[in-house]
Amino acid sequence: MLEITPLLEERSGTSLYIQLYEYLKDEIKSGNIPAETRLPSIRKLSTYLNLSKNTVEKAYDQLVSEGYLESRPRSGIYVLELEKEVIALKPKPVLQPQSKKKKPEIKYDFRFGNIDTGHFPFSTWRKLTNQCLYPDQKELFSYGDHQGEYELRKEIKEYLYYSRGVVCVPEQIIIGAGIQQSLSLLFQIMQFFNQTVAVEDPGYDGAKSIFMNHGCTIDPIPLDSEGINIESLYQSQAKVVYVTPSHQFPYGMIMPYNKRVQLLRWAEENNALIIEDDYDSEFRYAGKPIPSLQGLGKTNKVIYLGTFSKSLIPSLRISYMVLPTFLMEKYEQHFQSYQQPVSRIHQKTLHSFMKEGYWERHIRKMRTTYQKKQHTLISVIRERFKNNVEIIGNGAGLHILLRVYTNHTEEELLDIAERNKVKVYPISKFWTRKNVSGFPIIQIGFGGLSEKEILKGIKILERAWFG
Repeated sequence: MLEITPLLEERSGTSLYIQLYEYLKDEIKSGNIPAETRLPSIRKLSTYLNLSKNTVEKAYDQLVSEGYLESRPRSGIYVLELEKEVIALKPKPVLQPQSKKKKPEIKYDFRFGNIDTGHFPFSTWRKLTNQCLYPDQKELFSYGDHQGEYELRKEIKEYLYYSRGVVCVPEQIIIGAGIQQSLSLLFQIMQFFNQTVAVEDPGYDGAKSIFMNHGCTIDPIPLDSEGINIESLYQSQAKVVYVTPSHQFPYGMIMPYNKRVQLLRWAEENNALIIEDDYDSEFRYAGKPIPSLQGLGKTNKVIYLGTFSKSLIPSLRISYMVLPTFLMEKYEQHFQSYQQPVSRIHQKTLHSFMKEGYWERHIRKMRTTYQKKQHTLISVIRERFKNNVEIIGNGAGLHILLRVYTNHTEEELLDIAERNKVKVYPISKFWTRKNVSGFPIIQIGFGGLSEKEILKGIKILERAWFG
């Protein structure tokens, strides 16, 4: 039935049939109810609007007499075609499309968040997902544990202990729908609103936006060659610091053991908390692995965050958060009614993927794949650019930075690249304070391109900037 939902007011002083008549007339004249539309019968419309049949019949009769409707025997009541000038009395509102500047075609996109989907184990993932849809798995169609599937949390706990030295139990892990969602939940658990958060400068803008949306003040802490500057952190009044020690974003340095100890000492001395975002920790290409801050500290001062976005696929939207025991107690007290935001089917598929050994094989393969891509990228940059650039942050992760020795600005370099069908990215947006580093610095991701595409894209970039 055509849904007709007028706002009829019994106490308006105007009879209901007149209100209905005027509503239908306006809708017909504006074209919202087009010609040849069959209207609901008198009985159906009166039932739907909870009006008497007489009220609807009188409204219809008035519209028929004025030439808006026609009653056709054994067929129904139809809207008649109106003269164009009548329809134009009340034109239907139309949103005008905004004029957009035509963007140049991009052939080589060095976006830092892209991954290599060609090596994703599609058949294995499909098989494990299909197993979740068997009748004996129908419990997955209902609501699950608010913290996430216990068996998945158990697998994550084992993986984190052996790969990152994280010490926890499954009961301390909360599954989330990405790092930003986990951070938002964390600040609710901590009841951390309208306070000061220390962040690396430059640092991940996605985290800073979460903090600011919780009313917090951002205290930008500068970097040194090993990560966040501890001396500057001591001068801050913040009781929470957000860091990316395994692969500082965006500069890429790996925080060494001694600095991690200093950071943990700062937290103890200031009764403060550390939010450790361990993104890209799976992809380390040089040096010995360093245990997580959470594992080194063995205290209640570190909240550990991780995600499967880079190691599997971003659209999976599965992250995890390891909370200290005192925050888990707050979570249990106040957040029992929060439903788990991640699909149980995705969680079960990931649990099987990890339990049956596919996860470790996938990580080993992707680490090798990305290391080869990074080697190709750095080799062609050194060959083509020579001393015109400086490579920054090549010890881990899926991107590097280029300091470009040129008279061009960051914006000009990006524009020149785009005109040559190559897309590279700025880092200026990651600064809280103004970047005073001098020459422009450009971010180049390599995860989503083949080695052949990397070679071609960088050669075009060099010619465009210095040719």
